[in-house]
Amino acid sequence: MKISFKLNGKDVSLELDPSMRFIDVIRDILHLNGTKEGCGEGSCGACVVLMDGKSVNSCLLPVANVINHEIVTIEGLWETKEFEILQKAFAERNGQQCGFCTPGMIIAAFSLLKSNSHPTEEEIRAKMSGNLCRCTGYQAIVEAVLLASREGEGLW
Repeated sequence: MKISFKLNGKDVSLELDPSMRFIDVIRDILHLNGTKEGCGEGSCGACVVLMDGKSVNSCLLPVANVINHEIVTIEGLWETKEFEILQKAFAERNGQQCGFCTPGMIIAAFSLLKSNSHPTEEEIRAKMSGNLCRCTGYQAIVEAVLLASREGEGLW
């Protein structure tokens, strides 16, 4: 089946089995390896991408569901001012350690800040609860998102 969508600002059209998981398309066919697979069950958040601006677990997403949608992976955020702010905030607050979960965390934080530029600590914890990290205490991640919110004032 022909699957057409926009990925990181570019039109993509592929002949694929519509039941393929989108994470497999991203990593194995399009070779964008920033999106990670952790659990394969939608529980860890390592595979989060943006679909029309909202974060979704790509491991649970059949590729047929992205037809005519706009998808942004972590690679699509790399050249943005928002990514620069988030990356710096995560580094300053030690919100990442091994880095495996960080792309999903950045995507989830980006999505949150785009919808709520001044979230409370409780709102951050609720939004980020779908992203698991085995290396850090979550307080560092919350502090990173709060810092990014302040540093990106007017951008979000």
